[in-house]
Amino acid sequence: MLTSRLIPCLDVRNGRVVKGVQFSDLRDSGDPAQRAAEYASAGADELVVLDVSATPEGRGNQLETVRAVRAAIGIPLTVGGGVRSLDDALALLDAGADKVAVNTAAVRRPELLSELSLRFGRQCVVLAIDARRSGSSWEVVTLSGRNQTGLDAVDWAVRGAELGAGEILLTSWDRDGTRSGYDCDLLTAVSQRVRIPIVASGGAATPEHLAQALNAGASAVLAASIFHDGDFTVAAVKQELRMRGVEVRL
Repeated sequence: MLTSRLIPCLDVRNGRVVKGVQFSDLRDSGDPAQRAAEYASAGADELVVLDVSATPEGRGNQLETVRAVRAAIGIPLTVGGGVRSLDDALALLDAGADKVAVNTAAVRRPELLSELSLRFGRQCVVLAIDARRSGSSWEVVTLSGRNQTGLDAVDWAVRGAELGAGEILLTSWDRDGTRSGYDCDLLTAVSQRVRIPIVASGGAATPEHLAQALNAGASAVLAASIFHDGDFTVAAVKQELRMRGVEVRL
């Protein structure tokens, strides 16, 4: 049986970790490299760094932050934000990323996923999907939730996998920062349609929430606030998950 992965997330703006609710009202949560080292030493399986202002500001990712985080950790690193081209992805990989996450640019030009997969390998390509509930389905939103795309999130996940994405970072816009638990209906809907790993994101507050997401079809769970605010350590969450019968790497 494959072990489930626990992945702290660092949303970064202007070189600082930030966290908010539904991608807004951001508050400072520390230095990225310091946070990364803390989580890695506590047993994090991977780390995600998302430059949350790169796309809205029309710029590339802040490479100095990526280099600093890479120097602080020895675990796999996914970086997203401002990836619009092969050159953008190459710059992040050269700075120390193992995988690159693409969101808005893939919606605008889906063939980017194929180009990235052909150049760097499927294992390097993460399709980040921000999904907002719309009746009985979910709509893909971009630009921190400000832009409604009209795309069905489940159908987009299927297409992204077909185009070359090796993993899906699936964030519930409705649950982000709310601490109300992951949208397990969304996770189940996507996991039933794709065969690539899904990383659940948005809404974690307790180890029970993480276990629920994994049981709903996620291969990994991403969390931010519960670690940034000191509610739980990575090691404590893993211990709780093991007690709930979830296979995790200690």
